[in-house]
Amino acid sequence: MITEADETLLRRAIAIAARAVALGDAPYGSLLAGPDGEVLAEAHNTVRRDDDITAHPELKLARWAARELAPDAAARTTLYTSCQPCGMCEGGILRSGIGRVVYALSTEQLVGLNPGSGAWPAVTTDGPALPEEARAPIRSYYRPA
Repeated sequence: MITEADETLLRRAIAIAARAVALGDAPYGSLLAGPDGEVLAEAHNTVRRDDDITAHPELKLARWAARELAPDAAARTTLYTSCQPCGMCEGGILRSGIGRVVYALSTEQLVGLNPGSGAWPAVTTDGPALPEEARAPIRSYYRPA
């Protein structure tokens, strides 16, 4: 359920996205807030500026949370973002322990505004292959001798 406080912080994420455009960057902004609504960190998309395909604001904040917050503190945070996180960012958010995500625009709505934004070709994958060989380093890491 989206509250009035959520809407206030979501508007701030949208303002970060607008500021990104003014700086010449892509129109995506995010912030991470604690359980009391205090803004802990903010970021905007710098993919082009940094020549880094991972420079999405959601992933930047997930990295920040994983590095700077204890797991129990991260679990009490909310990530507010101007657009629904992509699969890459979802993975980072999950691994970071961030407890909740609130977004303004869905991926479907974004694609409606910018059809190229969702036109990623499917990646061909093959596997599993060599599972017995691959198990050795995993076992040695999790069950050292």
